[in-house]
Amino acid sequence: MTIRSVAVALCALLLGACATLPDITQSRSPCQLEPGGWCGFVREAAVEAWPYVVASTNAYTGDDDLFAKPGRVLQRIEHMSIAPEDAGKGFSYELFNQYAPGTGGDAARRPVARVLAFRGTDFKGLSDIFFGTLRNDQIELALRYFDAERERLGNDLPWVVVGHSLGGALATEVSNAHPEVRAFLFNTSPFYRDEVRANALRRTVFNERGEILRRFARSSEPPAANVFTINCEPRKGSITKHKVRPLADCITWIAAYASRDAFEVMKANGITKPFVECGPEDKPHPGPGTKPEEPCVHNSLREPEGKRR
Repeated sequence: MTIRSVAVALCALLLGACATLPDITQSRSPCQLEPGGWCGFVREAAVEAWPYVVASTNAYTGDDDLFAKPGRVLQRIEHMSIAPEDAGKGFSYELFNQYAPGTGGDAARRPVARVLAFRGTDFKGLSDIFFGTLRNDQIELALRYFDAERERLGNDLPWVVVGHSLGGALATEVSNAHPEVRAFLFNTSPFYRDEVRANALRRTVFNERGEILRRFARSSEPPAANVFTINCEPRKGSITKHKVRPLADCITWIAAYASRDAFEVMKANGITKPFVECGPEDKPHPGPGTKPEEPCVHNSLREPEGKRR
């Protein structure tokens, strides 16, 4: 793909960026009597994924929409210095220790995994598109730095690689090279194709329905993985839907129906109800373990007031 063809494709996508797709999956599901109207398998996946989408968000070091209070499941640790020539290609990542759920008050606790979060696509510049999408520079860097970090810190704990957009594609490449490594991808880039399916069940993908890169994905085979497509913000345009923080907020909100740690992070960071969930915009989260007293019909499925008469 040339730079010119990418530019043409992006222009075409931007013209249709405000299109909204219906949430067909939810309308055909029996989940309106479950917490928040979210199906059990989605809630379970969110409980597993929320620390990784928080890590993927906070890999965008210097942005103004990071999680100021990421909770006690994750603890950021120092990573190796990134060579200036590598940073100049838009490459960056963060490292975290991950702890078991519910152990925040245990002074003797030890990490259960190490998480490497690749920074994703930076729409403020073209370096990621050129070096990440059109060339293999960032793939080579991702593999090299992952191997170096694992050699530096050891292999005594499981490694998890995560990322949003381009960061998700880089995590896919590491997962491809190291089938024993878990990978969690969020609104992942479709520009890299993964033909290896032996470790597909060790990759989990969360995509927001209608986000801009899914339009590219229509003509490209997605990475082999367990894929969850959720429709948190059906009102938003495809570019806004691509952003990691709204997706992270939604996944954390869903996880908070079953995870006390996610619930605490949700409260600490002022996360509000995703539009699609039933109830007013200022609806408080009921917390883990609560059962709905009435059906929760997602807002994208509700009939306008005038049609109910």
